[in-house]
Amino acid sequence: MSITSSRPMNFMIEPLTPDMVFKCLSDETRARMTLLITLKGELCVCELTTALEQSQPKISRHLSQLRSCAILEDRRQGQWVYYRLHPHLPDWVHEMLQVVLNANKNWLSSDAERLERMHDRPDRAAVCG
Repeated sequence: MSITSSRPMNFMIEPLTPDMVFKCLSDETRARMTLLITLKGELCVCELTTALEQSQPKISRHLSQLRSCAILEDRRQGQWVYYRLHPHLPDWVHEMLQVVLNANKNWLSSDAERLERMHDRPDRAAVCG
């Protein structure tokens, strides 16, 4: 499966296999953003650009790839888009992400600290701009 496929985002057509999941998460930026979203539950593009110190186009491209893999799902609120783990991910993927997150807090600590220090960080009822 290509990580840039145009698979529908609202449901899973085929079951995720380990090779598909690991291929989707093989890039450091995609792995970090997926773990941050696992940690926080939901993040918008501006939060991810701040946490990862990456440009908006790069973050958006990686988010698109993670949506194509059905790892993430997006939700619109006004003109803004928030990302969370896909609700139909198999249990083994959720469990694996939680284990990886718990075992690698130091690897993600700088990103999480930047996110926490972000000024005007949006809440889920506000806009992200």
